[in-house]
Amino acid sequence: MPLSVIDLYHKVLPKTNCKDCGFPTCLAFASMVVSEKLPLKNCPHLAADMIETCRKELDAQYAAGKWTKRDLASDALQWAKERAASVNLEDLPPRIGGELIRENDEYVLKLPYFTGHILIKKGSVCKENGELLNHWEQVFIFNHLSQGGSAVPTGKWKGLEEIPNTISKIKSMRAHVEEPLLARFSGKVEELRSASLAIGGTDMTETVKSTDLAFLFKPLPKIPLMLMFWEGDPKEGLNAIVKVLFDETITQHLDIESIMFLSERLRQLLCGEKK
Repeated sequence: MPLSVIDLYHKVLPKTNCKDCGFPTCLAFASMVVSEKLPLKNCPHLAADMIETCRKELDAQYAAGKWTKRDLASDALQWAKERAASVNLEDLPPRIGGELIRENDEYVLKLPYFTGHILIKKGSVCKENGELLNHWEQVFIFNHLSQGGSAVPTGKWKGLEEIPNTISKIKSMRAHVEEPLLARFSGKVEELRSASLAIGGTDMTETVKSTDLAFLFKPLPKIPLMLMFWEGDPKEGLNAIVKVLFDETITQHLDIESIMFLSERLRQLLCGEKK
């Protein structure tokens, strides 16, 4: 029988609020056991046989994801893997680029990614040294595989607000990409230039003359990004502005959520964040 927070509190714990477990009340402790998988043995007033009986039930409900906090990144990755499960790696190079190589008698897709290459296998995406990409990177790459698009970028750029069905993501783009970049690089144009060059960007400032800085990135062969930066002038009351632009073909290669994950990864790399 599953143990809810209330069940655990009423039927198992001493209800003395002694704080010996490190929490102010038995109910708070019960909540952490159920939702955060805190060990029940952290309550020093329970008999060993009671702990063992409850452990088996708790382990079962943890495995089923019942009442626990969801790991959103793991859930998203599992969904993306399932979505891409039917994709044949041998069909991908003509569609998204890269080359097939043989590894342990299996095909692996070697695909350019920012300044290096990644290896795409059935069920995982890793760097050439074998290090797995983080969950959100793997999500947008698996979604890229399964999206089905093969369009070649046209060089016609759009902001997120110009892409259909992105209204709910505009605030997220501002909060998770644009504002952190402004906080890091306002008044530091040369640092942004150096950071952009370090992750494989091409300086387009002379071509895009309306900006103080413009960089073209090619994180994946069919998915370019353009970063545009205007320094602003505090004396004139003009704030700095940063925009990430996408080729008009982007939605053939990524869904809207994956566009956000890729944009956030660009911000992480520019700001020197590891994950």
